[in-house]
Amino acid sequence: MAQDSDPVGNGFIASLARPGGNVTGLATLASDISGKRLQLLKETVSKLSRVAVFGWSTRPGNAKALSEVELAAKMLGVRLQYLEVEGSKDLGTAFKAASKGRADAVLVLEAPVFINQRTQIAELAVKSGFPAIYSRSENVEAGGLMSYGVSIAELFRRAAIYVDKILKGAKPADLPVEQPTKFELVINLKAAKQIGLTIPPNVLARADRVIK
Repeated sequence: MAQDSDPVGNGFIASLARPGGNVTGLATLASDISGKRLQLLKETVSKLSRVAVFGWSTRPGNAKALSEVELAAKMLGVRLQYLEVEGSKDLGTAFKAASKGRADAVLVLEAPVFINQRTQIAELAVKSGFPAIYSRSENVEAGGLMSYGVSIAELFRRAAIYVDKILKGAKPADLPVEQPTKFELVINLKAAKQIGLTIPPNVLARADRVIK
């Protein structure tokens, strides 16, 4: 596996250190990454007090990510509004609910719908005037404001090393599952301009990639 969000919780392996079966590889599990996204929103949006969180409750890892955001919200003094999004038909409704709830920004948890419908969600965010942060850079490339997450390209490069070891006779059960070590902050200045947001210099300076 190259990018499973929670291989232990999903039942694929016994533990990260000792997989114990025929599955090993890399996980995208990072203990506080969802909380760091909220912190970045706090640094980017002045007077941030309410944040709408888009998620998909049946997706493995959603509950853990949400709990991390809730913990960060308490520390940052931010109120959260969780909104369930199961498909593209729910996106418009979610943005309307966020507006009604007087959210200052949107934090998007990881789920296939947010990648598959990345252009639609970016357009709705701009139309609604919401700064939004995502887990994948593909969302920013499609017009989203900013993302902070695991470098998927790096994970796939690392996965090739596992393939090589297994082809040379190593047993998956003996190969510990790697957790991510490289994270990327990607910012889209065009999207920021569309909603009238100025990215603070201290946030912009930390970006790994800036789309203009």
